[in-house]
Amino acid sequence: MKLSVLDQSPVSAGFTPADALQNTIELSRLADRLGYERYWIAEHHAMETLASPAPEILIARVAAETSGIRVGSGAILLPHYSPMKVAEVFRMLHALYPNRIDLGIGRAPGSGPLEAYALRRNSQSEDFPEQIMELLGFLHRTFPAEHPFSRIKLSPDMPGAPEVWMVGSSEWSAAAAAQLGLPYAFAHFISPEPTATALRYYGLHFVPANEASVPRTLAALGVVCADTKAEAEHLFASTRLLIRRIRQGERLPIPTPEEALVQLGSGPDPFASEISDWPRYFVGTPEQVRPQLERMAEAIQTEELMVVTVIHSHAARMRSYELLANAFNLTPRSECAQLLSRQPR
Repeated sequence: MKLSVLDQSPVSAGFTPADALQNTIELSRLADRLGYERYWIAEHHAMETLASPAPEILIARVAAETSGIRVGSGAILLPHYSPMKVAEVFRMLHALYPNRIDLGIGRAPGSGPLEAYALRRNSQSEDFPEQIMELLGFLHRTFPAEHPFSRIKLSPDMPGAPEVWMVGSSEWSAAAAAQLGLPYAFAHFISPEPTATALRYYGLHFVPANEASVPRTLAALGVVCADTKAEAEHLFASTRLLIRRIRQGERLPIPTPEEALVQLGSGPDPFASEISDWPRYFVGTPEQVRPQLERMAEAIQTEELMVVTVIHSHAARMRSYELLANAFNLTPRSECAQLLSRQPR
C-alpha cells in the first residue's frame, strides 16, 4: 500500500497564514523522511481557513526542502488559468526537479462565486475539456501540425514532462480521466458518496493514451490518528466544527478542540446525514485505522491512499502522519534523513 499526503495548509486559530505555510514545509520534510509516496498541495482562494492560493509556489519550496518524495498540486484549478501558462509553470518545476513533479488538475472553483468571477472574469464560458487538451498538447508537444499552437515552443524545453493527474469528486471527472487515459485521484474526503461508483466507472472505461498508459487511481481521504482513541476523537472535534462552518458559509481558522466541543454541543453532528460505504474521515489509533483503510482500498481496488489531516495542533498533525506511516511499515528515506540532518535548525 502506498500512502501520500494532501496538504491544504490549514490556518489554526491563534496563528497566522505564515505559520501555516511554515507548517507545510515542516510536514513535507517529515513525510519525505517517513517514506510517503507524494506530497500534494491544494488550491483555495480568499479563505481565512486555508493559506495556499498558489500551490505552484509552495511546490517549488517543498521540492527544494525534500529529496525523494513526489511533489505536486491537488489540484491546479484549470478553469481559472491559461493552459499555456500552467504548462510553462510546471515545465519549469519539472526542469528544476525532474521526475518528481505531479500536475493534478481539477475544475472546482476553490472559492465562492465572487472570487471565481474575479479570478476568471474575462473567460466565463465553460471550456474545461478544451483547456485540458491544450494543456496536454503544450506539455507533450502533441498539437497537430495544422494547429496554430504547434508553432509555440515552450521554455524550458526539457525531456519528459510532469505527470498529469485528473483530480475530482464526481463521475464526470472519472469519465474525463478515463477518456483521456490519465491517472485519476478521487477526493473522497470532499464527496464520499460516489467514490466506489466513480472509480469503478474509470476502471471499466479507461482508454489508454499510449502503449505505456494503464489505469491508476488514488483516493484522498481524511485521517486523524493518535496514541489513544479518546485523543483522536478529541482532536477530530476541530474538524467536525470546521465542516459545519464551511457548510454554513463560514471560512474561519481551525478552532481548538475545546472551542469545537462547546459549539458542537449545540447543534447536529455534521457527518450524521451522510450515506457512504466509508466515512470521509477515519479516526482512531494506528491499530484501529490501518485495517479500515486496507478494507476500503481493497474494495475500491486502489493501491494508493492520500491522507489529509486538518486539526488545530500542528504537533498532533505531525504525530498523526508519523503513527500512520509506522502502522503501514513505510520505508524511510535514508538519503532524506542525511539531507535533513545537515540543515540548520
